[in-house]
Amino acid sequence: MTVYFIGAGPGAPDLITLRGHRLIERCPVCLYAGSLVPAEIVAVAPQGALVRDTAPMTLDEIIADITAAHQRGEDVARVHSGDPSIYGAVAEQMRRLDALDIPYEVVPGVPAFAAAAAVLNAELTLPDVAQTIILTRTSGKATPMPPGESLEELGASKATLCIHLSIRNLAYVEEALTPHYGADCPVAIVYRASWPDQTVLHTTLGDMRVKVREEKITRTALVMVGRVFGETAFRESRLYDADFAHVLRNKGKKKSRAEG
Repeated sequence: MTVYFIGAGPGAPDLITLRGHRLIERCPVCLYAGSLVPAEIVAVAPQGALVRDTAPMTLDEIIADITAAHQRGEDVARVHSGDPSIYGAVAEQMRRLDALDIPYEVVPGVPAFAAAAAVLNAELTLPDVAQTIILTRTSGKATPMPPGESLEELGASKATLCIHLSIRNLAYVEEALTPHYGADCPVAIVYRASWPDQTVLHTTLGDMRVKVREEKITRTALVMVGRVFGETAFRESRLYDADFAHVLRNKGKKKSRAEG
């Protein structure tokens, strides 16, 4: 018996990995985060499977269902949104399973920030503009930010920021980041990336709160901040430059130039 922590991806049923899809198809128990995982993804569970939405459940109740499945010798598909490694609340479940000596594996999924970048047709790292992506959030009711991880501190990097779980904290986002990025810095806000009701806003740090109020977006949106959005004058990378030699192209060019 094994518990499979499966990343269901951002929402579109065809953006789950083939491995995750096949596991859901064969596991007799499927526990899924129904607030963010669409029903279509778990609809492929085998006939007669126990399929349960864990959104209204407590951690103790979830572990109790897994323990019961373990006693029956039944594999469990534990389905989370996006990728389990990012804001998935899986570490606390794995800690409980370790204590109970219940085996588990993790199946990665497409994370929300990657899905949002795809929707935007954006590369989040551009030469001479940004080569770092920071995935972060702001303090909320359930989870405060640890020391050293405030937006004021992270913003000093001027990296591309992907800010989760913060659509209701835009006043703070603007205040914290404007000194580093400027009020005119491009912002992309993606609501429910890849879902049928997906919404995309192109705005700036200074204007984003007005735009979000107009669209009445209050949850499930990713706020992406950085000069990479809309930038067209960036330098081309050297990866495909005809004069740049590497092991897979133009072998010997470096050597011949050095000898010359």
